[in-house]
Amino acid sequence: MPELPELPEPAPTTDERDLLLAWLDHLRTSIVRKVADLDEQQSRWTPDGALIPLLGIVNHLTCVEWRWMDGMMLGLATSRSEAEFRPGPELFVADAVAAYRERARATEELVRRLPLDRRTTDGSGRDLRWVLLHLIEETARHAGHADATRELLDGTVG
Repeated sequence: MPELPELPEPAPTTDERDLLLAWLDHLRTSIVRKVADLDEQQSRWTPDGALIPLLGIVNHLTCVEWRWMDGMMLGLATSRSEAEFRPGPELFVADAVAAYRERARATEELVRRLPLDRRTTDGSGRDLRWVLLHLIEETARHAGHADATRELLDGTVG
């Protein structure tokens, strides 16, 4: 079975913001590693049409961060579409990864600018700290999903 190189976990820190961002980045890197060396057809593969293709995972997580950061934290208009899970032929792996990295940069910039106790704009009482933990949870969930899909695709683990 092919194996991806080890991905060391983030270094310990007492700074809460740095710790949350480091774990989110660690998980993002795990996701990107699963799709970066695939061709376009492989990136869209699913076992018997089940699960979300790896390209869909990258695209979905990009959209999730956009909705939470720009939408819920800044109050900007966002949208949701089932198409984010199964992107059309116009989205290529390199473009999806570039968009994910750009979204990560924008998220980090916003997180470094706002206080962790800044409330979301929906009146739910959630704050930026909660949003970051949710993004970590969502990314971790899909990282496990990406692990399984990649192993079923070509046997790659790690």
